[in-house]
Amino acid sequence: MASKARHTDRRTDALSRERIVATAVELLDAAGADGLTFRALSAELRTGAGAIYWHVANKSELLGAATDAVLAGATTVAEATPEAEVRALALGLFDAIDEHPWLAGQLAQGPWKSEALRIFERLGQRVQALGVPGPAQFTSATALMLFIVGAASQNAANAANAAELRRAQPDASRTALLAGESTMWEGLDPGDYPFLHDIAGQLREHDDREQFLAGVDLILAGIAALRPQA
Repeated sequence: MASKARHTDRRTDALSRERIVATAVELLDAAGADGLTFRALSAELRTGAGAIYWHVANKSELLGAATDAVLAGATTVAEATPEAEVRALALGLFDAIDEHPWLAGQLAQGPWKSEALRIFERLGQRVQALGVPGPAQFTSATALMLFIVGAASQNAANAANAAELRRAQPDASRTALLAGESTMWEGLDPGDYPFLHDIAGQLREHDDREQFLAGVDLILAGIAALRPQA
């Protein structure tokens, strides 16, 4: 009887790689990479682990497929200029990591990992289209890659920390949290912390996405300076 009950509890619609990956993304969003196990995935899909292994060999492959699925839309850009394409690609990654914080860990493993490699290739093609001399192309593309992934990942970490604080203080908004941090900076000894003391007000008022794009523009301005002058 118990065996029959377990059987009828299972999903009757066909199991596909696409559905496995979509469910994996949901688990990753809810619990991070550590929470993605084949046991948890089997429970969500109401099937046996063997059926999942028929479509996905291991967790590494599953993480790669989930990353590809999330990045597919975020990194597909077609803009009028290479600079605009870099900005669009950067903002797509920023928003994707903000929505799916576990992406940061996948992309931070270096440009030799397949998902990061494709992003690095796209950035490199835009650098080449900007007319950067060959010897400076690697450094230019690397600077963009490190800033985009690093800054977007830090933003996601900041958002997670803020969410944790809000759970402890339900009435605390992002504005209130930044105001509190800004006030703390303003209270620092200006002799020891002259820079933080001076920019405390900017912390209170800044917009994360605008600040991120301003950083991308700073790097693009540096890259533009590398081009041979006509």
